[in-house]
Amino acid sequence: MIKYKSAYRLNKYIQKQKKLGKTVGFIPTMGALHQGHLSLIQAAKNECDIAVCSVFVNPTQFNKASDLEKYPRNLDADAILLESVACDVLFNPSVKTIYPDGADRFDAPKVGDMLDVLEGEHRPGHFQGVMQVISLLLDIIDPTQLYMGLKDFQQFAICSKMVEMQGRAVDMRGMPTVREANGLAMSSRNERVSAAAKNSAGIIYESLQLVKDNLDNYSIIELKNMAKKHIASLKGGELEYFEIVSQKTLRVPEEKVELIALCAVWLEGIRLIDNIIL
Repeated sequence: MIKYKSAYRLNKYIQKQKKLGKTVGFIPTMGALHQGHLSLIQAAKNECDIAVCSVFVNPTQFNKASDLEKYPRNLDADAILLESVACDVLFNPSVKTIYPDGADRFDAPKVGDMLDVLEGEHRPGHFQGVMQVISLLLDIIDPTQLYMGLKDFQQFAICSKMVEMQGRAVDMRGMPTVREANGLAMSSRNERVSAAAKNSAGIIYESLQLVKDNLDNYSIIELKNMAKKHIASLKGGELEYFEIVSQKTLRVPEEKVELIALCAVWLEGIRLIDNIIL
């Protein structure tokens, strides 16, 4: 695996490979890698000639300085995991490399009101930071395909719209959520939850599955109430939101067509998100 810190050198390498006719799959991450990330690498390896993974904890997408400070970082462990799935390139830039002139000059594309609902409502400015760093990384890496996990469905939808508006020739690939044995969506934040809490947190996925299993039998309001009641049985858990919306607009639909259920739950001071396509 080739390791780069320099954006210039990585870009030169990528352009050389593309001139040779090779395709490039890019997986942006903030590190603290787990099996979910590795599944994205494997998908890129299966579909592209070269898999490039970035590990960069992006400061502009954190709402709280304390959350940024506590975010788990272990580049050596990440590198070992990447090598285990034969990742071709690791890009680990500094904040100065990504934001040489500071991080406050990004003119975020107007992707519509997707920014203001669900995660956007509870984490103002978060998606502007995500779009900022993804846009800059795409400038550097210029991939053929971009791989993201659908656990962060709203993030994928917003980045897909951004890529479309910017006219980039990159194929957006949203990949299925990888889960623990109890259904809990794998996340870097799970490292900060106790084993006991992680074990009981399977209730979050159970609530989503409950909605899917009963979609044809109840109204959207009834389904939401059913899910909220089930999540309330999670000891120490605090529901932030549970919504059933259109996959395309992320708004409450008029009909039960192409829906997705999404939720955010606080557990031991850690915010866990999940969703299920209905």
